[in-house]
Amino acid sequence: MYKLLILAISLSISIANLAKDNNLPFESIPVATFNEPWAMTFLPDGKMLITEKSGSLLLVSQDGKISSAVKNVPTVGYRGQGGLGDIVLHPDFANNNLIYLSYVEPGFDDTRGAVVACAKLELTETEQATLTDVKIIWQQTPKVSGSGHYGHRMAFDSEGYLFISSGERQKFDPSQDMQSNLGKIIRLHDDGSVPDDNPFIEAGGVTAQLWTIGHRNPLGLAFDAQGRLWNSEMGPKNGDELNLVIRGENYGYPIVSNGDHYNGEPIPDHSTRPEFTAPKVYWVPTIAPAEVIFYSGEMFTEWNGSFLLAGLRPRAIIRVAVDGDTAYEVERFDMGQRIRELEQGPDGALWVLEDGKNGRLLKLRPK
Repeated sequence: MYKLLILAISLSISIANLAKDNNLPFESIPVATFNEPWAMTFLPDGKMLITEKSGSLLLVSQDGKISSAVKNVPTVGYRGQGGLGDIVLHPDFANNNLIYLSYVEPGFDDTRGAVVACAKLELTETEQATLTDVKIIWQQTPKVSGSGHYGHRMAFDSEGYLFISSGERQKFDPSQDMQSNLGKIIRLHDDGSVPDDNPFIEAGGVTAQLWTIGHRNPLGLAFDAQGRLWNSEMGPKNGDELNLVIRGENYGYPIVSNGDHYNGEPIPDHSTRPEFTAPKVYWVPTIAPAEVIFYSGEMFTEWNGSFLLAGLRPRAIIRVAVDGDTAYEVERFDMGQRIRELEQGPDGALWVLEDGKNGRLLKLRPK
């Protein structure tokens, strides 16, 4: 009954918000088109690096000019949800030219797992870019069968620690297995070594990497203005989440969820097991959240201090307000296409990547 009530309320909110979205507060400017784009990041000169899931890394200007594909990108295991994933710059990129890529790597007997590699980006005057000194610094353990729920988003905090989201690979139980880094959020030094103040450091091995546990498919990581880490996460059938990521906490999957299994079998809600950390926001019905960002620009003044989530299922951008330790959805914007990735541009414009083949790069600015 409780889940049905939440479903009805969520549907009412969704319909009301989408009705307002017929008059969007921004103009959407198509800039370029890509084949299954997955992630982007801005370089100091304003150009972008954009990944395509099949394995291409592209240098793109803000006017849509696409340079030749970056050379020496690792070969990726492209299948299902897997392939080339996220890209972030080292916090000191201006001096060291280091970038970080996540991607799927095949293993033995048709197993697969996500990895993170660090590389130096060499850029010539003719805008031909090459990766050098490519080194894998982290990998999902163990590699398993299947081709879903890799997670593999990355974010650096203000102290230079690298956080990585690791999906449970549609295997359920690894999320609670302390000998696996699947279904977890990871914290590392920039070279892949483990900080000595991680919560499970005394256990050693792969357990020492873990920052939080009990996740399903965390597809977004973002820090708020206070430097707190949040993650967007796909639930099972409904129950998608926005979590405040707190050192050492267990978020309960698959023991609890505000969604249910796809076969209809119920999963107990978070409220039934208070020892697990509940999400700050959850969605019934699903929004299938991909990336999440914290908007801090001045171009969209009403958005400043809000989270923006890329919604795959509702084909929308969802804005979530934060008030201390609480958060709540305030509006969503119907984009008409599945949204994979969001980034705030240098001038405060919002840049958007649509999902799938012929996914467009859009620039949003106020009308």
